Amino acid sequence: MAHKILVVEDDHGIRESLTNWLESLGYEPAACGDGSTALSTFKTVQPDLVLLDVMLPGKDGIEVCNEIRSIAGTPIIMLTAKAESEDVVRGLEAGADDYVVKPFDSQVLLARIKARLRPLESTSSEVITIGPLTLDVVGHEVKRNGEKISLTPLEFSLLHTLAVKPKQVFTREMLLDTVWGYHYKADTRLVNVHVQRLRSKIEDDPDNPKIVTTVRGIGYKAGQG
Repeated sequence: MAHKILVVEDDHGIRESLTNWLESLGYEPAACGDGSTALSTFKTVQPDLVLLDVMLPGKDGIEVCNEIRSIAGTPIIMLTAKAESEDVVRGLEAGADDYVVKPFDSQVLLARIKARLRPLESTSSEVITIGPLTLDVVGHEVKRNGEKISLTPLEFSLLHTLAVKPKQVFTREMLLDTVWGYHYKADTRLVNVHVQRLRSKIEDDPDNPKIVTTVRGIGYKAGQG
């Protein structure tokens, strides 16, 4: 069954070319031209992934991203005009999984889409324990002291990557490769912001983390010591 992708883009030419391109690749695209109707379109379409422009009439992409995140963990890739803009960080903090800079290379965008739609690979069907957390790998479920925690697929993948190798220190570049599918130099802000989001959900005190800890000057690891 084809993956459904919602394109939220106000530029008619870009919106049309994206939907035609996605359809030619075997995806099932739907489109929306403004932020004010994006959430209702999302609820109707129930897509597997969202391509979301930052600059939109009605509501901007940041607000739309927040609205989607309040009801779903669906992968979101932001489309932005500038890689260095504050919009990138704001989008990631709002819950976007990744971003692509306009004008984008179609192969780069396709790689980002495939990475976000790729199912989590695991040879293990066991439940992994990390501190007070239990990870049900097959069920994609995380519980803390028996209570379920709602994570996006990317957040689950990030936590799972660290948890299966609790003694290993992962550099940001290693996590970009493993979790995001970047096989070349990429923006380490993706890792930093998502670690912060993950900590806000799983830690007792996100400012003093015990589950996902920072190894200064290197990266991150699961647990302490």
